[in-house]
Amino acid sequence: MYKRIATGIALLGCAWAGSASAHHSFATFDTHVTKTLVGTVTQMQWTNPHIWVEIAVKSPQTGQVVLWSIEGGSPNGLRRAGWTRTTIKAGDMIEMTIHPLKNGANGGSMMQAKVNGQPIGRRF
Repeated sequence: MYKRIATGIALLGCAWAGSASAHHSFATFDTHVTKTLVGTVTQMQWTNPHIWVEIAVKSPQTGQVVLWSIEGGSPNGLRRAGWTRTTIKAGDMIEMTIHPLKNGANGGSMMQAKVNGQPIGRRF
């Protein structure tokens, strides 16, 4: 009897450890800093485990257009919040607040956004 209980506990522990390690860390993002990007969506990727939004943003320093890759929430979570695959689409004007990457590269984690002047759900 105790052997079955111990085996069951061990199997549950293994299952939990597998799912916990499957989710990645947000340690690459500077959660103490926010940055607002204004530009045009060039691509929206509705993919697991997180969506990605590519934005063309005019650099205030150089005037050149720079591409930013922004990570959003999971499609499942966004769907529950009312999003669809077309909530953000190529060609949309977007204003997005992000937590930027710590290494200074053009990327970040989506915090909130307005698409074509309209706020969209905050669950990212």
